[in-house]
Amino acid sequence: MATGHEAVAAPSASEYIVHHLTHLTSTGHKQEKIIDFSLANMDTIVFSLATGLIAVLIMALVARRVTSGVPGRLQAAVEFVVDMVESQSKAIVHGDRSFIAPLALTVFVWVFFMNAIDLLPVDVLPLIWQSISGDHHAYLRVVPTADLNGTLGMSMGVLLLMFWYNIKIKGAGGFVHELFAAPFGNKFYLYPFNLLLNIIEFAAKSISLGMRLFGNMYAGELIFMLIALLGASATWWGFGMHLVAGAIWAIFHILIITLQAFIFMMLTLVYIGQAHEGH
Repeated sequence: MATGHEAVAAPSASEYIVHHLTHLTSTGHKQEKIIDFSLANMDTIVFSLATGLIAVLIMALVARRVTSGVPGRLQAAVEFVVDMVESQSKAIVHGDRSFIAPLALTVFVWVFFMNAIDLLPVDVLPLIWQSISGDHHAYLRVVPTADLNGTLGMSMGVLLLMFWYNIKIKGAGGFVHELFAAPFGNKFYLYPFNLLLNIIEFAAKSISLGMRLFGNMYAGELIFMLIALLGASATWWGFGMHLVAGAIWAIFHILIITLQAFIFMMLTLVYIGQAHEGH
Protein backbone atom coordinates (compact mmCIF):
# COMPACT_ATOMS: atom_id res chain seq x y z
CA MET A 1 0.00 0.00 0.00
CA ALA A 2 1.29 3.44 -0.89
CA THR A 3 2.12 5.62 2.13
CA GLY A 4 2.73 8.86 0.24
CA HIS A 5 6.34 8.97 1.47
CA GLU A 6 7.99 6.82 -1.17
CA ALA A 7 11.33 8.03 -2.47
CA VAL A 8 11.20 9.68 -5.83
CA ALA A 9 13.80 8.30 -8.23
CA ALA A 10 16.21 10.90 -9.57
CA PRO A 11 15.59 11.62 -13.25
CA SER A 12 18.11 10.63 -15.85
CA ALA A 13 19.97 13.31 -17.83
CA SER A 14 17.59 13.00 -20.78
CA GLU A 15 14.52 13.08 -18.51
CA TYR A 16 15.89 16.16 -16.74
CA ILE A 17 16.40 18.05 -20.01
CA VAL A 18 13.06 16.98 -21.49
CA HIS A 19 11.27 18.07 -18.31
CA HIS A 20 12.93 21.50 -18.39
CA LEU A 21 12.11 21.91 -22.08
CA THR A 22 8.40 21.19 -21.53
CA HIS A 23 6.00 24.10 -21.18
CA LEU A 24 3.35 24.76 -18.59
CA THR A 25 0.21 24.74 -20.71
CA SER A 26 -3.31 26.02 -20.16
CA THR A 27 -4.67 22.56 -20.99
CA GLY A 28 -2.61 20.83 -18.32
CA HIS A 29 -1.20 18.44 -20.91
CA LYS A 30 2.36 18.12 -22.15
CA GLN A 31 3.00 20.31 -25.15
CA GLU A 32 4.02 18.09 -28.06
CA LYS A 33 4.13 20.68 -30.85
CA ILE A 34 7.02 23.11 -31.35
CA ILE A 35 4.74 25.81 -32.77
CA ASP A 36 1.27 26.34 -31.36
CA PHE A 37 -0.35 29.76 -31.75
CA SER A 38 -3.28 28.80 -29.52
CA LEU A 39 -1.72 30.67 -26.54
CA ALA A 40 -1.43 27.35 -24.73
CA ASN A 41 2.09 27.98 -23.36
CA MET A 42 1.15 29.86 -20.21
CA ASP A 43 4.72 30.17 -18.93
CA THR A 44 5.79 32.05 -22.06
CA ILE A 45 2.86 34.47 -21.72
CA VAL A 46 3.32 35.01 -17.97
CA PHE A 47 7.08 35.61 -18.09
CA SER A 48 6.78 37.81 -21.18
CA LEU A 49 4.26 40.03 -19.39
CA ALA A 50 6.25 39.94 -16.15
CA THR A 51 9.51 41.03 -17.77
CA GLY A 52 7.67 43.71 -19.73
CA LEU A 53 6.18 45.05 -16.49
CA ILE A 54 9.59 45.01 -14.78
CA ALA A 55 11.13 46.89 -17.71
CA VAL A 56 8.37 49.53 -17.60
CA LEU A 57 8.73 49.98 -13.83
CA ILE A 58 12.51 50.40 -14.07
CA MET A 59 12.25 52.92 -16.89
CA ALA A 60 9.50 54.81 -15.04
CA LEU A 61 11.57 54.84 -11.85
CA VAL A 62 14.58 56.27 -13.68
CA ALA A 63 12.39 58.87 -15.42
CA ARG A 64 10.95 60.04 -12.09
CA ARG A 65 14.37 60.29 -10.42
CA VAL A 66 16.29 61.75 -13.35
CA THR A 67 18.72 64.52 -12.43
CA SER A 68 20.55 67.10 -14.50
CA GLY A 69 23.78 66.69 -12.56
CA VAL A 70 26.04 63.68 -12.39
CA PRO A 71 23.76 60.70 -13.07
CA GLY A 72 23.74 57.52 -11.04
CA ARG A 73 24.70 54.19 -12.54
CA LEU A 74 21.15 53.17 -13.42
CA GLN A 75 20.32 56.55 -14.95
CA ALA A 76 23.59 56.52 -16.89
CA ALA A 77 22.82 53.04 -18.23
CA VAL A 78 19.31 54.04 -19.30
CA GLU A 79 20.57 57.26 -20.92
CA PHE A 80 23.19 55.25 -22.82
CA VAL A 81 20.54 52.86 -24.13
CA VAL A 82 18.17 55.68 -25.09
CA ASP A 83 20.92 57.59 -26.92
CA MET A 84 22.04 54.43 -28.71
CA VAL A 85 18.54 53.58 -29.89
CA GLU A 86 17.85 57.16 -30.96
CA SER A 87 21.07 57.38 -32.98
CA GLN A 88 20.38 54.04 -34.70
CA SER A 89 16.78 54.95 -35.53
CA LYS A 90 17.89 58.33 -36.88
CA ALA A 91 20.49 56.69 -39.14
CA ILE A 92 18.15 54.00 -40.47
CA VAL A 93 14.66 55.51 -40.66
CA HIS A 94 14.36 58.65 -42.76
CA GLY A 95 11.07 60.12 -41.72
CA ASP A 96 8.86 60.60 -38.70
CA ARG A 97 10.38 58.64 -35.80
CA SER A 98 7.98 59.78 -33.07
CA PHE A 99 6.62 56.22 -32.81
CA ILE A 100 9.47 54.21 -34.30
CA ALA A 101 12.21 55.31 -31.87
CA PRO A 102 10.15 54.47 -28.73
CA LEU A 103 9.16 51.20 -30.41
CA ALA A 104 12.81 50.31 -30.97
CA LEU A 105 13.61 51.17 -27.35
CA THR A 106 10.72 48.98 -26.17
CA VAL A 107 11.88 46.09 -28.35
CA PHE A 108 15.47 46.28 -27.13
CA VAL A 109 14.66 46.57 -23.42
CA TRP A 110 11.88 43.97 -23.48
CA VAL A 111 13.87 41.36 -25.41
CA PHE A 112 16.89 41.99 -23.17
CA PHE A 113 14.88 41.36 -20.01
CA MET A 114 13.26 38.24 -21.46
CA ASN A 115 16.69 36.94 -22.44
CA ALA A 116 18.13 37.82 -19.03
CA ILE A 117 15.89 35.27 -17.26
CA ASP A 118 18.29 32.68 -18.69
CA LEU A 119 20.94 33.93 -16.24
CA LEU A 120 18.92 32.65 -13.27
CA PRO A 121 19.90 29.18 -12.00
CA VAL A 122 18.10 26.59 -14.11
CA ASP A 123 16.17 24.93 -11.28
CA VAL A 124 15.23 27.93 -9.12
CA LEU A 125 11.94 29.04 -10.66
CA PRO A 126 10.76 25.52 -11.61
CA LEU A 127 11.35 24.33 -8.02
CA ILE A 128 9.50 27.34 -6.63
CA TRP A 129 6.58 26.61 -8.95
CA GLN A 130 6.58 22.93 -8.00
CA SER A 131 6.45 23.81 -4.29
CA ILE A 132 3.61 26.30 -4.88
CA SER A 133 1.59 23.94 -7.07
CA GLY A 134 2.27 20.91 -4.86
CA ASP A 135 3.19 18.88 -7.95
CA HIS A 136 6.81 17.70 -8.02
CA HIS A 137 6.46 16.96 -11.74
CA ALA A 138 4.97 20.35 -12.69
CA TYR A 139 6.39 21.81 -15.88
CA LEU A 140 7.73 25.36 -16.16
CA ARG A 141 9.89 26.86 -18.88
CA VAL A 142 10.93 30.35 -17.90
CA VAL A 143 12.73 31.91 -20.92
CA PRO A 144 10.09 33.33 -23.30
CA THR A 145 12.58 33.88 -26.12
CA ALA A 146 13.55 30.20 -26.04
CA ASP A 147 9.99 29.42 -27.15
CA LEU A 148 9.55 29.59 -30.91
CA ASN A 149 5.92 30.62 -30.43
CA GLY A 150 7.04 33.72 -28.56
CA THR A 151 9.76 34.83 -30.98
CA LEU A 152 7.62 34.18 -34.07
CA GLY A 153 4.78 36.08 -32.41
CA MET A 154 7.06 39.10 -32.02
CA SER A 155 8.32 38.77 -35.59
CA MET A 156 4.71 38.64 -36.85
CA GLY A 157 4.16 41.92 -35.01
CA VAL A 158 7.12 43.40 -36.89
CA LEU A 159 5.66 42.05 -40.15
CA LEU A 160 2.36 43.85 -39.46
CA LEU A 161 4.29 47.05 -38.82
CA MET A 162 6.09 46.59 -42.13
CA PHE A 163 2.73 46.34 -43.91
CA TRP A 164 1.36 49.32 -41.98
CA TYR A 165 4.25 51.62 -42.86
CA ASN A 166 4.32 50.49 -46.47
CA ILE A 167 0.65 51.44 -46.77
CA LYS A 168 1.06 54.63 -44.72
CA ILE A 169 4.04 55.92 -46.71
CA LYS A 170 3.10 54.72 -50.20
CA GLY A 171 -0.66 54.42 -49.95
CA ALA A 172 -2.58 51.19 -50.46
CA GLY A 173 -2.43 51.54 -54.26
CA GLY A 174 1.27 52.36 -54.24
CA PHE A 175 2.08 49.39 -52.03
CA VAL A 176 0.09 46.98 -54.19
CA HIS A 177 1.71 48.43 -57.31
CA GLU A 178 5.16 47.91 -55.79
CA LEU A 179 4.31 44.28 -54.97
CA PHE A 180 3.55 43.61 -58.62
CA ALA A 181 6.02 45.97 -60.33
CA ALA A 182 9.23 45.55 -58.30
CA PRO A 183 11.95 44.51 -58.57
CA PHE A 184 11.93 43.25 -62.20
CA GLY A 185 9.87 46.02 -63.74
CA ASN A 186 6.32 47.14 -64.47
CA LYS A 187 5.52 44.57 -67.19
CA PHE A 188 2.34 42.50 -66.96
CA TYR A 189 4.17 39.27 -67.75
CA LEU A 190 6.54 39.94 -64.83
CA TYR A 191 3.75 40.53 -62.30
CA PRO A 192 3.59 36.92 -61.02
CA PHE A 193 7.35 36.75 -60.52
CA ASN A 194 7.47 40.12 -58.76
CA LEU A 195 4.60 39.19 -56.44
CA LEU A 196 6.09 35.79 -55.62
CA LEU A 197 9.49 37.30 -54.88
CA ASN A 198 8.01 39.97 -52.62
CA ILE A 199 5.93 37.41 -50.71
CA ILE A 200 9.04 35.29 -50.19
CA GLU A 201 10.98 38.37 -49.07
CA PHE A 202 8.39 39.36 -46.45
CA ALA A 203 8.08 35.76 -45.21
CA ALA A 204 11.84 35.28 -45.03
CA LYS A 205 12.33 38.51 -43.08
CA SER A 206 9.71 37.71 -40.47
CA ILE A 207 10.55 34.00 -40.05
CA SER A 208 14.31 34.54 -39.89
CA LEU A 209 13.83 37.35 -37.36
CA GLY A 210 12.01 35.02 -34.96
CA MET A 211 14.13 31.95 -35.70
CA ARG A 212 17.42 33.77 -35.08
CA LEU A 213 16.44 34.89 -31.59
CA PHE A 214 14.90 31.53 -30.74
CA GLY A 215 17.88 29.51 -31.95
CA ASN A 216 20.43 31.45 -29.94
CA MET A 217 18.41 31.47 -26.73
CA TYR A 218 17.42 27.82 -27.08
CA ALA A 219 21.06 26.82 -27.47
CA GLY A 220 22.05 28.91 -24.45
CA GLU A 221 19.28 27.32 -22.40
CA LEU A 222 20.49 23.82 -23.31
CA ILE A 223 24.07 24.63 -22.32
CA PHE A 224 22.93 25.87 -18.91
CA MET A 225 21.05 22.58 -18.43
CA LEU A 226 24.11 20.53 -19.35
CA ILE A 227 26.20 22.56 -16.90
CA ALA A 228 23.56 21.97 -14.22
CA LEU A 229 23.89 18.22 -14.82
CA LEU A 230 27.59 18.46 -13.94
CA GLY A 231 26.62 19.65 -10.48
CA ALA A 232 24.33 16.64 -10.08
CA SER A 233 27.15 14.16 -10.70
CA ALA A 234 27.74 13.77 -6.92
CA THR A 235 31.51 14.20 -7.35
CA TRP A 236 33.80 17.04 -6.34
CA TRP A 237 35.09 17.21 -9.92
CA GLY A 238 31.59 17.56 -11.30
CA PHE A 239 30.58 20.17 -8.75
CA GLY A 240 33.77 22.15 -9.37
CA MET A 241 33.28 22.05 -13.13
CA HIS A 242 29.68 23.06 -12.59
CA LEU A 243 30.77 26.23 -10.76
CA VAL A 244 33.59 27.10 -13.16
CA ALA A 245 31.71 26.34 -16.38
CA GLY A 246 28.55 27.98 -15.08
CA ALA A 247 30.37 31.21 -14.18
CA ILE A 248 32.22 31.36 -17.51
CA TRP A 249 29.11 30.64 -19.57
CA ALA A 250 27.00 33.12 -17.57
CA ILE A 251 29.53 35.89 -18.19
CA PHE A 252 29.69 35.04 -21.89
CA HIS A 253 25.90 34.74 -22.03
CA ILE A 254 25.52 38.35 -20.88
CA LEU A 255 27.07 39.32 -24.22
CA ILE A 256 24.74 36.95 -26.08
CA ILE A 257 21.51 38.19 -24.51
CA THR A 258 22.52 41.81 -25.12
CA LEU A 259 23.63 41.14 -28.69
CA GLN A 260 20.43 39.27 -29.54
CA ALA A 261 18.29 42.10 -28.17
CA PHE A 262 20.35 44.58 -30.21
CA ILE A 263 20.06 42.50 -33.40
CA PHE A 264 16.30 42.11 -33.01
CA MET A 265 15.95 45.86 -32.49
CA MET A 266 18.23 46.72 -35.42
CA LEU A 267 16.42 44.40 -37.83
CA THR A 268 13.10 45.84 -36.70
CA LEU A 269 14.40 49.31 -37.55
CA VAL A 270 15.86 48.13 -40.87
CA TYR A 271 12.64 46.44 -41.98
CA ILE A 272 10.51 49.43 -41.01
CA GLY A 273 13.06 51.76 -42.61
CA GLN A 274 12.82 49.82 -45.86
CA ALA A 275 9.07 50.50 -45.87
CA HIS A 276 9.91 54.20 -46.13
CA GLU A 277 11.84 53.62 -49.33
CA GLY A 278 10.66 52.60 -52.79
CA HIS A 279 12.29 50.21 -55.22
